[in-house]
Amino acid sequence: MSQHQDHIAHDEHEHVEGMDKKGIWRIFFVLLALTSLEFLIALGFVHHWQILAKGALVNTIYIALTLVKAYYIVAYFMHLKFEKSSFIVTVSIVFIFIIYFIVLMLTEGNFLLHELQPHQLWENK
Repeated sequence: MSQHQDHIAHDEHEHVEGMDKKGIWRIFFVLLALTSLEFLIALGFVHHWQILAKGALVNTIYIALTLVKAYYIVAYFMHLKFEKSSFIVTVSIVFIFIIYFIVLMLTEGNFLLHELQPHQLWENK
């Protein structure tokens, strides 16, 4: 019976794609390049050479680069790229709901910040 279980376990691992050392180093250098680009933008373009001004454009660039780095980390180092598509959709939906609830809490917090000001009837202390 244990031979049968070993055979099943061996068959399950046989079909799973993985990363070899070359793939790991390739992803490492992609992440290194993205991080270097972020540092170049932050320290070079914004602070040293003052080509870009702090603001929405720089923040958008940082967010886009961070999302690309997060994709590579989740897809390759957390092995999500090698999972079945139904599992990927499930994880993605949960992630979207988490982001949605964060936005809702920030919106509600901003509303409460402005509405809970001192009124004539009672004071906030």
